[in-house]
Amino acid sequence: MAIGCMINSPSYMSSLKEEHIQDQQKSFVFDASVLQHETNIPKQFIWPDHEKPNSQKTEELEVPLINLGGFLSGHSRSAKEASSLVGKACQKHGFFLVVNHGVDANLISDAQKYMDLFFELPLPEKQKAQRKAGESCGYASSFTGRFSSKLPWKETLSFRFSAEKNSSTLVNDYFMDKMGEEFIRLGETYQEYCNAMNRLSLGIMELLGMSLGVNRAHYKEFFEENNSIMRLNYYPPCQKPDLTLGTGPHCDPTSLTILHQDNVGGLEVFVDNEWRSIAPNSNAFVVNIGDTFMALSNGRYKSCLHRAVVNNKSPRKSLAFFLCPKNDKVVTPPEELVDENNPRIYPDFTWSTFLEFTQKHYRADMNTLQAFSKWVHHKTN
Repeated sequence: MAIGCMINSPSYMSSLKEEHIQDQQKSFVFDASVLQHETNIPKQFIWPDHEKPNSQKTEELEVPLINLGGFLSGHSRSAKEASSLVGKACQKHGFFLVVNHGVDANLISDAQKYMDLFFELPLPEKQKAQRKAGESCGYASSFTGRFSSKLPWKETLSFRFSAEKNSSTLVNDYFMDKMGEEFIRLGETYQEYCNAMNRLSLGIMELLGMSLGVNRAHYKEFFEENNSIMRLNYYPPCQKPDLTLGTGPHCDPTSLTILHQDNVGGLEVFVDNEWRSIAPNSNAFVVNIGDTFMALSNGRYKSCLHRAVVNNKSPRKSLAFFLCPKNDKVVTPPEELVDENNPRIYPDFTWSTFLEFTQKHYRADMNTLQAFSKWVHHKTN
């Protein structure tokens, strides 16, 4: 909700400079196998009081449940109904659930299950896929190499997916290259999972186009050769869950996020000036739009602030597919969404430039797109 959602706290306003890590902190490593048992968590993970999670149970957010069965079967009335529900959700907070989505249940189950095979490895083994500074893919144990405070209580493994014709084994090759032949089954599973997410996201792009009153194929065609990101999230138990966050408040800088939660729960969305939870549903995907699609809709749809909380009993896992344009595609809204009453809000940009901004110059929050727009303007003047 980068524009529509405002919290009156300066902590949500990030400067364009990266936080510098003190020399004595450079050796600090987030080892989940050790830290999940600690009763005194390191100070780097303790968030300011006004950002700490509420110790009381958060009220659940009513999120529309959209049945995609008719739409995927080609029924025009079902497509119209689904697009209407999507449009209403995106005008309010940008989050909705989809069921009967066409993704095989066994594939989802395998994708969830195989996360354990990676995250339960000893830390040195996981570090074979260590994310390099300034890059968006690889293994990250929290963000200890990038930030010195308000660290998230989580581990992630991120890797690229490309829908271009010559990249059909990109995910599979990544696992083979980084982890070796014993991980071939993971590579095959996540390649297949990303292919399914690609198909689903292009269908959702059709619904978004219909809901905005532009050509139904406009956004689908824009993303057909997408260069996207797949992320496996692992949130270990924390003995002091009221002091930290699994993921801090942010809006996704990407275009569309398709998330599958396990049954533990922890996703929260900031709506009507309060945090609300989205309950797990193993049959559904949680979908939300990000900053890049906010630009593609000329601000008609807002990306919304969200976060993840942790608990002291169970690890939480989630699968996140971030749909992104092909790197050199120019992000600009269709002409139908620009007129005298709705002038251009954001400058044209490429996804590769925006991604670089979020990895090297700015810690994603609720104002990422506005800060990026100013940065682009400053660079071009």
